[in-house]
Amino acid sequence: MHQLENYTLGRWAAGPGAPHELLDASTGEVVALAAREAPDFEQILAYGRRVGNPALRRLTFHERGRMLKALALHLTEKKEQFYELSYRSGATRADSWVDIEGGIGNLFANASLRRKFPDKPFYVEGEPVGLSKGGTFMAQHLLVPKEGVAVHINAFNFPVWGMLEKIAVNLLAGMPAVVKPAEPTAYLTEAVVREIISSGILPAGALQLVLGTGQGILDFVDSQDVVTFTGSAATGRLLRAHPRLAAESVPFTMEADSLNAAVLGEDARPGTTEFDLFIKEIRKEMTGKSGQKCTAIRRVIVPEKYLEDVQIALGKALAQTTIGHPLAQGVRMGALVNRAQREVVRQRVRELARHSPIVYGDLDQLDLLGQERGASAERGAFLSPIVLRNDAPFQNLASHEIEAFGPVVTLMPYRDLSEAIALTKLGKGSLVCSLATADAATAQEFALGAATHHGRILIINQEMAQESTGHGAPLPLLIHGGPGRAGGGQEMGGIRGVEHFMQRVALQGSPSMITAITDVYQTGARTVEYDKHPFQRHFEELEIGETYLTHKHTVTEADIANFAGISGDNFYAHVDATSLEGTLFTGRVAHGYYILSKAAGMFVDPRKGPVLLNYGLDECRFTKPVYPGTTIAVQLTVKEKIGQEKREPADIAKGIVRWLVTVRDETSETVAVATILTMVRKLNQA
Repeated sequence: MHQLENYTLGRWAAGPGAPHELLDASTGEVVALAAREAPDFEQILAYGRRVGNPALRRLTFHERGRMLKALALHLTEKKEQFYELSYRSGATRADSWVDIEGGIGNLFANASLRRKFPDKPFYVEGEPVGLSKGGTFMAQHLLVPKEGVAVHINAFNFPVWGMLEKIAVNLLAGMPAVVKPAEPTAYLTEAVVREIISSGILPAGALQLVLGTGQGILDFVDSQDVVTFTGSAATGRLLRAHPRLAAESVPFTMEADSLNAAVLGEDARPGTTEFDLFIKEIRKEMTGKSGQKCTAIRRVIVPEKYLEDVQIALGKALAQTTIGHPLAQGVRMGALVNRAQREVVRQRVRELARHSPIVYGDLDQLDLLGQERGASAERGAFLSPIVLRNDAPFQNLASHEIEAFGPVVTLMPYRDLSEAIALTKLGKGSLVCSLATADAATAQEFALGAATHHGRILIINQEMAQESTGHGAPLPLLIHGGPGRAGGGQEMGGIRGVEHFMQRVALQGSPSMITAITDVYQTGARTVEYDKHPFQRHFEELEIGETYLTHKHTVTEADIANFAGISGDNFYAHVDATSLEGTLFTGRVAHGYYILSKAAGMFVDPRKGPVLLNYGLDECRFTKPVYPGTTIAVQLTVKEKIGQEKREPADIAKGIVRWLVTVRDETSETVAVATILTMVRKLNQA
């Protein structure tokens, strides 16, 4: 019998106290033993801060991202052993795919997200802020990794995804993690952590695993730590009230189970594609993971005239769901995580059924496949899908307050869209809500009306059906969280999620000082010029603030006419001086894109050199009209350097250089400003 172990302080060891049996959800057999008593959390957190944090903080975003990619590739090679354990939790192959490969996919997604960040340990956020008339005093927001540990308290339903979606973000941000998985499926989390540690990819102290109840895990957190929680709203409220969180102002992100709703638009009548997609989505959310998903549909809100149609169609769809051992042929839905959880769901259904009768399913009877594999109605945790019906949803409020965390939904009617919106809000905040409609006006009214109470809104229709990830699928680049009952927190969300594990500071000073700190040139900072044209200097040789001043050019009528002929831009202000009355212009004006093109011709060095290509344009503004007779000159300044990785050993080593292009007239006023990007060869091709 496998004895689960904690991984703390750089070593594996069984936790203190007598072990607790973790059971197979289908057969009731013992899967593993796990100690329940708490280890020394004070030492564990101190070790993460002292060892793991400095190691991660030293790495750049790109290095951390490559680390995540390597980890994702390693776990992909080992995934089949995770599937074997996942079946023991009652999960089917499809359920396990979401958990295991969805979790690994989070690592890949965050690894790719590194390209949104500089190849530095810190991140310059947003635009610079001018604080003085003369331009000598300014500010810039900067984010750096916190110096603490991310403490993740996870739920039982996604033992792999739940861990990987969180640590992917904190590791990219530069913080170590302590993971506390839920007991019932901790054996799967432990197996994944064993592979992570054995790979040697993460630095020491970057990841620790603690099993058991987690009692006391928050007693030693401090202001540099971050705590995340996934689970029931009731448990989340208890954790949020921990005095240590308040005393140390510890950031706490809560993602709680919520009474998510699916709404059928009035245009999505029976027989339409949207109606069929609506029924399919409900069935998928009820039977996937046996309804044990924080994002699963709990309330089905439909026009009252379609209520019977939805009830009949959903019943037919659910009748096709075969229940049994995950490895038995033909099984579509497995078991709940354990018998204790099944009893909780049964009790919640009985409470709901006091005012909302069961119209499909049976709490005590079901046909079970896979008995030859040991599946047992008595020893296992199987439960039939249950559909309840609440005909008075504004009076019988239990449907909006009690959650049965399993394959359970409640049908309820609405008379108009405002009622549908109001019903979704009675859930007091959810992670996700969906609306099936092909009508744009309905979608807009619903989304704007319901947005305050939901973390995500999915619009279901024929256009998106083939590629939709579905109602219950959180995505790495979108926020995962919701207001009110859902916890009021946000996880993932691309850059937004990474920022949660970083400290934002507003830097104030002169442009030169802010440039020196951030490695991003700020307008007005000191510049440096070299005899050699910057386009003849390699990536490593270029300096932030390096500047090139061009020769001058006087714009003529012929320039404007020729550019109009070449570009086809015959906008009246450029070609028809008789049409300018009542406009902002006093005469024919040069095209903005002519000014930018001419600027490029003035600052580009035509000789072959380290510049490989023009990579694009980030921003461009035309700030003052340029008339014939105006003399312009260009200042080209190295604004930022971003190293690129070699995809193949034979690739050219290179980086992206962001250049500030400033075009001024003879009065020294700026007429145009742009940021252009070039791809520049590195001197070191190793």
